[in-house]
Amino acid sequence: MPCPQTPASLITDNLPLFDALPQGPILDLACGRGRNALYLARRDLPLWCCDRNGDALTQLQHTAAEERLNLVTWQQDLEQPGPSPLGKRQFAAILVFNYLHRPLMSAIEQALMPGGLLVYETFLEQQASIGKPSNPDFLLKPGELQQHFASLQTLHYVEKEHSNPHRFTAQLIARK
Repeated sequence: MPCPQTPASLITDNLPLFDALPQGPILDLACGRGRNALYLARRDLPLWCCDRNGDALTQLQHTAAEERLNLVTWQQDLEQPGPSPLGKRQFAAILVFNYLHRPLMSAIEQALMPGGLLVYETFLEQQASIGKPSNPDFLLKPGELQQHFASLQTLHYVEKEHSNPHRFTAQLIARK
């Protein structure tokens, strides 16, 4: 099983796409301990890391300070009712991994700068047959991820079963 701090292969395999981003920060949404953000920040890209877990963000901020990385932590519960937690902020790229909150989809798209990149990977319905998550609120239907971002230019889209660890995901890379 990959190390929990190993960045997602969807990012490492597509790193050249980050060379053509508009000027601005990258948002790692629901970042957890920041494995993807740290990987990109270590390549001199500016990162904002958003999560509701204050302990994870404190640890991430400590690592960023030690390594002098351009990384900002932002504690926010993205699922609270009300106006979009992203507000009018704009990002050169938005990363979303292993997280699904459908009411946030349009705010994610609006928060992308023109030319910005969306990198999104999360679980499909089939995941419930092998383990967690199993709540349908956190599982995509076939084609759903691409439909949510249909107005973006799709650069990569795949739904598949993975091994090591065993899981079913949808992957999307799209440009605004």
